[in-house]
Amino acid sequence: MTSDFPILSLIIWLPVVVGLVLMLAGEKLMTSTIKMTAMVVSLLTFVLSIPLYLDFDTSTHAMQFVENVPWIEVFNINYHLGIDGIALPLILLTTFTTVLVVLAAWESITDRLAQYLGAFLILNGLMVAVFSALDAILFYVFWEAMLIPMFMIIGIWGGPNRIYATIKFFLYTFLGSVFMLVAFLYLYNKAGGSFDIQTLHDLPLSMEAQKWIFIAFFLAFAVKIPMWPVHTWLPDAHVEAPTGGSVILAAIMLKMGGYGFLRFSLPITPDASHELAGIIIVLSLIAIVYIGFVAIAQSDMKKLIAYSSISHMGFATLGMFVIYQIINQTNSTDGAIMAMEGSMVQMISHGFISAAMFLCVGVLYDRMHSREISSYGGVVNTMPVFAAFMMLFAMANAGLPGTSGFVGEFLVILSAYKANFWIAFFAATTLILGAAYTLWMYKRVIFGEVTNDEVAKLKDINFREKLIFASLVFFILLLGLWPAPLLDVLHATIENLIQHITQSKIN
Repeated sequence: MTSDFPILSLIIWLPVVVGLVLMLAGEKLMTSTIKMTAMVVSLLTFVLSIPLYLDFDTSTHAMQFVENVPWIEVFNINYHLGIDGIALPLILLTTFTTVLVVLAAWESITDRLAQYLGAFLILNGLMVAVFSALDAILFYVFWEAMLIPMFMIIGIWGGPNRIYATIKFFLYTFLGSVFMLVAFLYLYNKAGGSFDIQTLHDLPLSMEAQKWIFIAFFLAFAVKIPMWPVHTWLPDAHVEAPTGGSVILAAIMLKMGGYGFLRFSLPITPDASHELAGIIIVLSLIAIVYIGFVAIAQSDMKKLIAYSSISHMGFATLGMFVIYQIINQTNSTDGAIMAMEGSMVQMISHGFISAAMFLCVGVLYDRMHSREISSYGGVVNTMPVFAAFMMLFAMANAGLPGTSGFVGEFLVILSAYKANFWIAFFAATTLILGAAYTLWMYKRVIFGEVTNDEVAKLKDINFREKLIFASLVFFILLLGLWPAPLLDVLHATIENLIQHITQSKIN
């Protein structure tokens, strides 16, 4: 479906242009003008993205709101945008989360506020562009461009070791992406000079070619998720990043790795994905179990939540690749569809929950300038409203039924059981480990007697912070109690993807 009005372009370029203006104007603008400009633009971008959902046709897997104009004609590269049921929820999550990040920075960021908020607006547009791009080179350009504002956010407004964390983050993600570019160039030649992603989906490739392309994509997307053992950049980046940087990293940027598997690895190299799925399943289970134990050992709240993110994203990759075992065992695609829908629900849910958890740490850090669990204790005595919000977020992170954290994990575990009892068993340990590290942190920080004078002086959250947390509570409970609006959007696209990848593409 081609769009008469370029709504995707508007959602992409409005925040990018305003973000550039803010960065260039800098401190020449009044602080109140900077805040209101960023707030209005981020809110307007979110509002503009809502019609994507309202006008979305859930009965078809076809790309919608399509825009396609020539860009670099000599290489047949087009400015080609469009979304399906996989991209839409991720775009809505992106535009919504950016509003929260802008609102959260109003009082906590005082140095170079215009550049800080401008960087997030630019990042907002670029992330939406990644989820919208239907041309491989356009996708690659936006994928790499996205690193620049995040590089600045961590490198300028981060903690004491921000330079080390920034360089590590950039090198890991950039080097992985180089292999993706090489794969795109190979596919371009095989497709007779086309970078159109949907054309690449239908290419007949030999098993050897598929395996090499799969490995190239894996190196790009596994780093971004990040999967074990290429995960070590994430805890460092989270610890040093300002609160807003951690929120966007966990809520959106990690999801791009999962999106890459769904958009490129599975449809372009389905036979290699089948052949190598066992490796991905093992790596996913290691992330779920081993990284869960690593999280328990953390004394820094941000590091604990960072490792928690790696563990929870292991569920997403497990749901994507266990589908082959399910189909082999059941001779049906129903379980595979459930697993992949569970994977997508897990990614969206984790976006809300991880954003909430990092914002909770940000609230405490803004008041006491410490992320160490040992610095706190008895916070409920001075911040009861905050403690109530954090309790719900902690329960959601642990996968409590009724919250969004339960739905995706339950769907993946239930479908994995159809493939292999032990896969489901090891995946289900996250329900124990997640409760252990999350609730133990909550107990030590929130409950008990007031441990020091600084905790005794804490003031409860203000209206702005309550508004941020209440909006997250709404979506976490909505998705937990009524996941149908999300599943309805996903179903036609996921069903088509499963049908596509079960048809051999070996040449």
